[in-house]
Amino acid sequence: MVTSAKLLDDVYRTEKNVDVRERLLLVRRVLVDNEQAARVAEKEFYRSRWWAYKWLKRFAETGLEGLKNLPRAGRPPEVSEERFAEIKRELSENLAGWRAKEIMNIIYEKTGVRYHEVHIYRLLHKWKFSPKVPRKRFVNAASNEEKKRFKKRLRK
Repeated sequence: MVTSAKLLDDVYRTEKNVDVRERLLLVRRVLVDNEQAARVAEKEFYRSRWWAYKWLKRFAETGLEGLKNLPRAGRPPEVSEERFAEIKRELSENLAGWRAKEIMNIIYEKTGVRYHEVHIYRLLHKWKFSPKVPRKRFVNAASNEEKKRFKKRLRK
């Protein structure tokens, strides 16, 4: 694969992803400027030589597209998006708000899948729900006399 410095420079200028830009610089320094991959990776990018070899190999096999991150699948969700849409609609209809344990029980009743309370907060954040937080009305509302009376007294 013939790679010109002008092509790599043009792609570098238009690329928005910082990781891809770093990999483009690596490719340019090694293939165009004829420098050693290990030295460039360790001295200029503070990376391991194996990092450089990996990205140079991906560039040689697939070109510029090889420098981009591949999608990661992850674990597939146990509940379909349609079921979650129904639950989300039901939650948004109640203006009073919900507690996480109540939402956890609703999801379990409707789908048979039990999620941890922490994951319920992740789902709510993903669905763009904000937590209902009580107002801090009584913070520092006590007078100095009330604070002094509340403090413990030393025993003699």
